[in-house]
Amino acid sequence: MFKVPPVPAQRLPALLRAMPKAELHIHIEGSLEPEMIFALAQRNGVQLPYASVEALRSAYAFTDLQSFLDIYYAGASVLLHEQDFYDMGRAYLARAAMDNVAHAELFFDPQTHTARGVAMETVVGGLHRACVEARAELGISSALILCFLRHLSEEDAFATLEQAQPYLDKIIGVGLDSSERGHPPEKFARVFARCRALGLHAVAHAGEEGPPAYIWSALDVLKAERIDHGVQAVHDALLMQRLARERIALTVCPLSNLKLRVFPSLAQHNLRQLLDAGLAATVNSDDPAYFGGYINENFTQVFAATGLTARHAYQLAWNSFEASFAPEADKRRWEHRLKEAFDRCYEYDS
Repeated sequence: MFKVPPVPAQRLPALLRAMPKAELHIHIEGSLEPEMIFALAQRNGVQLPYASVEALRSAYAFTDLQSFLDIYYAGASVLLHEQDFYDMGRAYLARAAMDNVAHAELFFDPQTHTARGVAMETVVGGLHRACVEARAELGISSALILCFLRHLSEEDAFATLEQAQPYLDKIIGVGLDSSERGHPPEKFARVFARCRALGLHAVAHAGEEGPPAYIWSALDVLKAERIDHGVQAVHDALLMQRLARERIALTVCPLSNLKLRVFPSLAQHNLRQLLDAGLAATVNSDDPAYFGGYINENFTQVFAATGLTARHAYQLAWNSFEASFAPEADKRRWEHRLKEAFDRCYEYDS
């Protein structure tokens, strides 16, 4: 690992913004800004329960995960055609490229759309086209992860997988999201086993609002290769040891945790505790349109609040590349760019 010298505090925010990074926990529907929601509603003739962009934005006063999800699903109702999914994906990838995201693995929730009569082909087609064009025009690598909604049945998940079968060449993995409480990972044991047999990677949301036991289940039952969120792991010493020993990445989302009151303040976030315990934590934006910031805002705000250092910054970015499902050659290339970004920072200060 690259030995990271100290960086002056005033230089750290610029370094956080400039360093290359991967984003591994981004719900593409959660990147729909209010302005785009209203533009798509007008284009598609969808009536929204909000009078204006300002009225919609002011509704983002969440008290917990479910109160957020209620508005999240309402926003997704404007997505009807392949061009809508393309526009949404392309807007996020352009924003991510500005934040020096080298690689993004995009979660998408097909059940949110197929339940409204939108075809799987429409969803995957638009998002995949956005990924292909963004790589060619912006130089940002990306991939798609299909997420099952855990508040629905496993039978519904199996039906979704069946609909996705013709498009699995455009999908690298499956995940599990939506309401965590009362929906343990083992509820989806059979469908995840089927997905693994099909050669898909597996990730799962666990330990955001749910207990550490859900993280154990995600690992042992679903065979998850990454844990999305996972911040409740600190309440189980044996789990912390396992996560560190097996280098199971946690895709942590600081501003989401703050907005949904997982932590009362960013100063009380446990990201530093996770890193100092040797866990492969990463920083991500989750649903940036709703939670107050894209990936660089998550980095700069949590660093300012917790006193994390340049050494932590390098570790977080390096972890993000290592935990990605990208080819090994790409990982090495991005890690070399990461070292170069830090070298440039030291040259500036010398």
